[in-house]
This record gives sequence, structure tokens and C-alpha cells, in this order.
Amino acid sequence: MKRDTILTLKLPRGDRLEDYAVREPSRFERPKAPFTRKALAAAHVVADPLSAKEPWLEAAVDWDATLAYRRHLWSWGFGVAEAMDTAQRGMGLDWPSSLLLIEKTVRESRTIPGAEVWSGAGTDHVSETDLNGVIAAYEEQCAAIEKLGGRIILMASRALAACARSPDDYARVYDCILSQVKQPVIIHWLGEMFDPALEGYWGNRDHYAAMDTCLSVLQTNKQKVDGIKISLLDKDKEIAMRRKLPKGVRMYTGDDFNFAELIEGDAQGYSDALLGILDSIAPAASQALSFLGINEKSQYHEVLAPTVPLSRHIFCAPTRFYKTGVVFMAWLNGHQDHFVMVGGQQSARNVLHLAELFRLADAAGLLADPPLACGRMKQLLTIHGCS
Repeated sequence: MKRDTILTLKLPRGDRLEDYAVREPSRFERPKAPFTRKALAAAHVVADPLSAKEPWLEAAVDWDATLAYRRHLWSWGFGVAEAMDTAQRGMGLDWPSSLLLIEKTVRESRTIPGAEVWSGAGTDHVSETDLNGVIAAYEEQCAAIEKLGGRIILMASRALAACARSPDDYARVYDCILSQVKQPVIIHWLGEMFDPALEGYWGNRDHYAAMDTCLSVLQTNKQKVDGIKISLLDKDKEIAMRRKLPKGVRMYTGDDFNFAELIEGDAQGYSDALLGILDSIAPAASQALSFLGINEKSQYHEVLAPTVPLSRHIFCAPTRFYKTGVVFMAWLNGHQDHFVMVGGQQSARNVLHLAELFRLADAAGLLADPPLACGRMKQLLTIHGCS
């Protein structure tokens, strides 16, 4: 659909400023029926910019704005993946703050029919330990989430990666935890491109060898596993693993580079989604999934195709800084009044990166209020001496 130019502003490219024409936003409709793919958004938290806490040392969260953003995601048909390793943990939130976030989100979800929440359980409240300590740490977090009535995403453990000496050590830990959980969980295999401390997870640096160990764990515990999310940013590895999963175990794509084709799938299956990018592209992704649900695949790709370059830019290396782009998008679109992040992470990307993000968001039709977005972009450029 042709979109008319409605505003212009100057954006930096390299060492100069150039005119950029901003177009009217695309129009997206909220879903009228459930999606044919399960779709969970790893949602960001909104920082409290007026807190007296030191941002590099303590998390200060604006709870009202944070919960409002979850209502925004639910309204577009998405479930929320809460307190995830790539969304908050290791990005400024400790376990006590994460548990409070889980409690508030689970409680809020009960006020909205059909709202779904899955919450991350890990071992981030311990550092150096042995396998028994890893098991105890997982047990503590799982029990706390279950006590709140929450569903568990079993996250990868830095502590396990540090102390495990073989694939059998991983199997021992996961078998123990999965034997105890009350409801089936989602397992998250997070690649080293998101967290360098997780290199060699499942006991092998070779992803295909590691995959075999993971698949063995899934087969042994398939009654306790809803699905697995892999975040390796390699579609071929995801497809290879998807085709080997035990019957009834879902593949949740964590591939923010190739999600469109992985969600569509092929003759042998498809991926559901647990993605950080859904936080930023919720209206477009919702519209696309609605088209996919009625087998309008050309329209699915027409809507989703321009979001892929945006996602690849937000998640470009160093990928662990992707949350800065997610929060920047939320600020441009008026979901929060400031561009301040937990942990001071707003400084993790440079102004050229953010200017290109602005262009790509406009190309995808995702600047919902162009005058507001342009005004905020100008504020940022002025701070950086680019006006």
C-alpha cells in the first residue's frame, strides 16, 4: 500500500545530516480470532527515571507503565514471556526484582480474559557453585513462580555452564528439575551471541552435537516439556532440530533474523514464536499472524517482510544490546515518556544506530504517531549535538 509523506526531518548518516521523508503509518487491525501459531513476546520493563537509585547498581521500575505495556501486547493477541534472560535478567534486573515483576504481571493477566504469561526461572541469584547448587537454585526459582500460579520458562544457566564438565551433567540437572515441575515448561537454549558466558551449553561448542544432548533430555522428559525456544540466529539449525522434536513438543523460534519464514514453516512443520522483536512490532506481527491464520500467505509476507530488516538491525552485533532498540521504539511510539533504561542500557547503542532504526521503523509503517516520533527523535539528536 502506498503511504504518503507527511513530515521531513534531518537524520545523521555517517558524519553528515540528510533530509528524511517520514510517511504515514500503516493501519493494522487487532485480531478477531486466535492465531494458528502460539506467539509470546519477551516484554521490556519501563524504568523509573525519577528514582534516586543508581541505575548501574539497582533496578528502578515504573510499574504502572510496565504493566500498561503488557496490556498493549495482550490487546494484539500475544502472550507475555516475563522476566526472561534476554529481556531483563542480566540486563539490570536481579532475581528479587524479577520475582516482583512476575507477581505483578501474573496478577494483572487475571484481569484480562485469555491473557497468557510465562515466566523465566533460572539460577542468576547464585554465581559460582556445583551441580547440586545449580539444582537447588533452579528449584528455588521454579517453586517461587509456581507458588504465584505462573508457568515456567526454564532458562539457560551461566552457573551450570561454568561448572558442568560433560553433557551428562546437563542431563542430570534438567532431568532433576523437570521431574519436579507441576506443569510442562518451555526450555530456553540461549546462544553465545546473546550471552557469551553460555558458549558450549549442553556440553559442546558444536551446536549440532549440543542439539543431540538437548534432544535426548527432551525425549526423556517429553511429558514435562511444552516446547523449546532456541536462540541461535541460525534458521537451518532450528529447522533441523524442529524436525527431530518428540511428538507434542513445540519449537518456539528465538530467531529474530529469520522469524517470518520459520513461523510460516514448510511441509514438515512450523515454529511457534517466543521473540524479543514482538515487543516492537506487535501491531504488524499481529496483523500478519491473522493473515496466516486464514492462509493469506502473500499478505502475511507483505506485512511482515519490512519488519525483518528492522529486527535484524535491532538485534545486530553485539546482540546482547538489542533491548536498547526495543525501548527506543516504545519511546518513539509514546508507550513511555522517556528513553531511560534499567541498568543505564540506553547508552548501549550509538546515535547512528538509532537513526537507522528510526528509518527502518518508518519503512515498516510502525511509527504510530509520526509527529510524536519526529519530535522525540529531534530531542535525541539535540542531546547528541546533531541538530
